[in-house]
Amino acid sequence: QVQLVESGGGLVQAGGSLRLSCAASGSIFSINTMGWYRQAPGKQRELVAIITKGGTTNYADSVKGRFTISRDNAKNTVYLQMNSLKPEDTSVYYCNALGPLTNSWGQGTQVTVSS
Repeated sequence: QVQLVESGGGLVQAGGSLRLSCAASGSIFSINTMGWYRQAPGKQRELVAIITKGGTTNYADSVKGRFTISRDNAKNTVYLQMNSLKPEDTSVYYCNALGPLTNSWGQGTQVTVSS
């Protein structure tokens, strides 16, 4: 089992920045890919960004050029730096850890962007 704890959400004005963190514990050896997803009220959960153990990244088109995902394997932590935030980025952001024996989710952290 992998446990994920997210932090860093909050309220920010449009154009501002936030940095989310997700710390993993437990069976971390089983993790290949870590990522961030988000879910707004009444909408399906969607991919924001993922990063493999080797550092390969993939982003949703809506956040390319504004968000950066990074990973510190020594600290078992993944980060999401969010710049130039827009009101449409308002969502609950969830951390995910994926591997052959793992598909774990964090509890979610609220990000609210005011116009």
